[in-house]
Amino acid sequence: MQQDKCELEQLSFDEAMRRLEEVVEKLEQGEIPLEQSIALFQEGMQLARLCHQKLADVGRKIEVLVKENQEWQVRPFHEEDSD
Repeated sequence: MQQDKCELEQLSFDEAMRRLEEVVEKLEQGEIPLEQSIALFQEGMQLARLCHQKLADVGRKIEVLVKENQEWQVRPFHEEDSD
């Protein structure tokens, strides 16, 4: 069930992760022809990039509420702020 790039971009994060897990499982089995393995590997790389991009997009949307000078302020979340 290989999908083209446009179809992949329409997947939700959860759908993309499920498909990526399927691709990895098939590749780990090692019982498929080389050309199909290459196609699955390429699809897996696209899925991994898509998942990474979706996580980055969500990360940019997360905000935190901080108290500054006795007032609450909304600030973008930065990984280093969580320490």
